[in-house]
Amino acid sequence: MENHPSVSVIIPVYNCEKYLAEAIESVLAQTYQPLEIIVIDDGSTDGSAEVAKHFGTTVQYCFQANSGTAAARNLGIELAKGDFFAFLDADDLWVEDKLTNQMAAFTNNPNLDIVYGQVQQFISPDLAENLKAKLQVSPKLIPGHIPSALVIKRDSFFRVGLFETQWRLAEFASWQVRVTELGLQTMMLPDLVAKRRLHETNKGIQKREYQTEYVQILKASLDRRRAKG
Repeated sequence: MENHPSVSVIIPVYNCEKYLAEAIESVLAQTYQPLEIIVIDDGSTDGSAEVAKHFGTTVQYCFQANSGTAAARNLGIELAKGDFFAFLDADDLWVEDKLTNQMAAFTNNPNLDIVYGQVQQFISPDLAENLKAKLQVSPKLIPGHIPSALVIKRDSFFRVGLFETQWRLAEFASWQVRVTELGLQTMMLPDLVAKRRLHETNKGIQKREYQTEYVQILKASLDRRRAKG
């Protein structure tokens, strides 16, 4: 175990006290070690801080004034000491062998920069019955192009660069576009690695007015490609 590369796990949280403990516990349950767990509180006004601090020294807790998810992840990166970076949204969950399977992929293919895995969506048990009835959720695994489903080498992350803080909804989509432009070596595992919780306050629901960001990001990517000739 001592010879394994270390993984820094960055968990941004904003008013997610209901789900944060379960998210942290899913990291602590990992079969892979060594881990560093960093919770960045993006100006929460609920009990998220108390939840994170309840875990004591096993979790590094840091508070910032509300600046958005991208800024929270970036602060976590600044604090991270690991050889690899992994992200977990505060309302999602990891399966216990997530990191074991992903790190094995890096061992088997040292040229890889990023390893993704499959995601399964689930309806949060605390959701009101009338809202549960409106949601159609397939139990099928889907390729996990979300932060909670990836592991990336430290050096590879800095090749791509930090998350862009001007985006309120699509900061990860923009980051992934840059990954593609750089031609980083990625792999998508067939294994389930994360469970994505569907609930009333998902960012995609709360920030619908920012959906046009995706169009802006694609345009910016096309402009960069044209500039390169």
